[in-house]
Amino acid sequence: MSQASKRILIVDDEPNIVLALKYLMEDVGFEVHCAYNGESAVDMALELIPDLIILDVMMPGRDGFSVAKYIRNQEELAHTIILFLTAKGTSQDKMEGYDSGAESYIVKPFDNDEIVFKVQEALGVSI
Repeated sequence: MSQASKRILIVDDEPNIVLALKYLMEDVGFEVHCAYNGESAVDMALELIPDLIILDVMMPGRDGFSVAKYIRNQEELAHTIILFLTAKGTSQDKMEGYDSGAESYIVKPFDNDEIVFKVQEALGVSI
């Protein structure tokens, strides 16, 4: 399956990070959509049914852990992969991330090549 047919939702309250990730993912051929908080992330996920969500933890209102738990309870999103990308890097944070339903957990600051690799690996695609 080609990368162009894969839909990614990027969720982070930092516009610069969203922009950087959007450029990075579009540059390797993914269809990219963006949300800037947990509430809009849930709405967009239900509307778009993305293949993968890159999700921050610390956001105003609904945090990433609660977004992930909600997504995991939606039948239509059962196959959506969740990749946390966050500054919260303790072992406890990571365990909470995996417990909330994430397949992968990357701590900021991130390496561009690493995140592209993790996304491609999770989606079973390559350049």
